Amino acid sequence: MPRGFDKRERLDRRRRRVRVKVSGTTERPRLAVRRSLKHIYAQIIDDSTGRTLASASSVALKIGGGDVDGAKAVGKALAEQAKAASVGSVSFDRAGRLYHGRVKALGDAAREAGLEF
Repeated sequence: MPRGFDKRERLDRRRRRVRVKVSGTTERPRLAVRRSLKHIYAQIIDDSTGRTLASASSVALKIGGGDVDGAKAVGKALAEQAKAASVGSVSFDRAGRLYHGRVKALGDAAREAGLEF
């Protein structure tokens, strides 16, 4: 099979392409979302200083993150931590994934809880 047709490789290419354009600053940090089959993870990162300002995951919340409800809980928890860290607006980094399903649920829940992106 020719190079570039492997599913994982295509995802990595999309992830790198997105990261060139999306970068977190002190005024507008990056909300990075990572999902696996069982869990979902999210961090708010200031790329200029290399610091994680807030993080939430289905593992830390001790919930199942393999469904939309788990992703909503993670998004809400992340927005609450962001408010505590004085973060109001973020750049959304979906890591090459479609804005659909669990990624969309996390983003929408974070928006409803007060984050702007």
